[in-house]
Amino acid sequence: MTDDTKAEPDVRLSYEQARAELASVVERLEAGGTSLEESLALWERGEALAVICQRWLDGARARIDAARQEPAS
Repeated sequence: MTDDTKAEPDVRLSYEQARAELASVVERLEAGGTSLEESLALWERGEALAVICQRWLDGARARIDAARQEPAS
């Protein structure tokens, strides 16, 4: 299984799902008590989730910008 294959299901996460999981990851990291390896895995997962959230936000911004440029009827 390649990294692309593993990441594919993440693309289907909604913004809210990705944000909630990211918050959970942050809580676990802040709580401590995990091994270095687990902490690194959590960090990597958090980075991937942050990318997903940013893509959703960028898409929303693009939609808002496009709507603002449409002439008023």
